Amino acid sequence: MIYAATYNVGDGQGWSFGVQNWPSGKRFSAGDTLVFKYDPRVHNVVKVSQSGYNSCEAGGGSGPFTSGNDRITLVKGPNYFICGVIGHCDLGQKIAVNAN
Repeated sequence: MIYAATYNVGDGQGWSFGVQNWPSGKRFSAGDTLVFKYDPRVHNVVKVSQSGYNSCEAGGGSGPFTSGNDRITLVKGPNYFICGVIGHCDLGQKIAVNAN
């Protein structure tokens, strides 16, 4: 039996600037949960398309999630997340995760 895993995005750093390389070397599966921990007064999370990820544009994405402790389940294939606060994605507050 396969169990879904839970990952804290950014590990001890949390969801913050420069987190874009956090997924490197990790294996993700559909059904795994990403936990985004951050200060909701200054950040949020938006699930976006590849285009939104590349352009740092949150328009048309789902969210924003704003709890400061958001739990988002991965779907099979590519999953893209950015901070929707202006300028934060450009500072590396974005991740791309491929779930098998």
